Amino acid sequence: MLFLCLKRFANQTRYLCFLQAPKPTTNAMTTADFVRQNNSQLIKNKAIELGFDFCGISKADFLEVEAPRLENWLNGQQHGQMHYMANHFDKRLDPRLLVENAKSVVSVLLNYYPEKRLPEGPDDYKISKYAYGTDYHFVLKDKLQDLLWYVQETIGEVGGRIFVDSAPVMDKVWAAKSGLGWVGKHSNLLNREMGSFFFIGELILDLDLWPDGPIKDYCGTCTRCIDACPTDAITSPYVVDGSRCISYFTIELKEAIPAEVKGQFENWIFGCDICQDVCPWNRFSRPHRTPEFNLSTDLEQFSNTDWEEITQEVFAELFRRSAIKRTKLEGIKRNVAFVKSPTEVVQNITG
Repeated sequence: MLFLCLKRFANQTRYLCFLQAPKPTTNAMTTADFVRQNNSQLIKNKAIELGFDFCGISKADFLEVEAPRLENWLNGQQHGQMHYMANHFDKRLDPRLLVENAKSVVSVLLNYYPEKRLPEGPDDYKISKYAYGTDYHFVLKDKLQDLLWYVQETIGEVGGRIFVDSAPVMDKVWAAKSGLGWVGKHSNLLNREMGSFFFIGELILDLDLWPDGPIKDYCGTCTRCIDACPTDAITSPYVVDGSRCISYFTIELKEAIPAEVKGQFENWIFGCDICQDVCPWNRFSRPHRTPEFNLSTDLEQFSNTDWEEITQEVFAELFRRSAIKRTKLEGIKRNVAFVKSPTEVVQNITG
């Protein structure tokens, strides 16, 4: 117990050090600089108080480096049938088009790594760990709303919007620009303190804050995520063909799953964690502290037979506030049938 307490205390100390606003590069500090730094620190401290694991800030500006990368990715049809990815191209690259007079992007991370995991043996049906508990959209939006209210009550009249994977915002890019980690070769954000099992959210504000800087890439020569992907979706370091990802097939795709990827899913029926599970940085993953993300008793006891025989009534009750609700019952049935049958081609999702 003493070791755990010391470890938790040490982690908290690292957080507080990490959250200190960077010192200016000039000795001539203006009053405006002090105000920006103070407001930034207030926001970061409140974010930690609300349960977020990390908080960083970047300047709201045009993403010049990402623009050609995004264009090439879309032109290569690597978004598959995720047509929304091609919408609002300009807004995706410039937060000032989303929030009038936007000056700062506040990025937060919220850990979801579970203390108790579902079985992931070769014969078990598997779901991504992010879907164990309550849909993260609900949880992050509530916490970010509290953070926005705090900003408005403490600092003054501040305009802004909350973003949780629900608008054309390149969340991983902004988190990286805010110093919260780096984008790994599997295209997920990696944090040296806790790996990659976390959600990302943003506040885009018309408040001028003191920005943090990005950190270096620590992937090195490692290619474990590339080597482990069973569908070869990671076509080159830092490039993921979304149309070949198991998460895309089991969640986004509404048609029949292509027969060419038969036998490659390793029994994943909702999402996929393979590239994260093999990442060496996830040895630093630790259980989350958010009760809403806990694994429910009913889901914990779900067997392969339960998945195969699931009814609309059970689906609606069990996944009422779950991310799994997105794929609907027909999607889960299609996915289960696809990994269960060695040769049968499963039909489109209806409805």
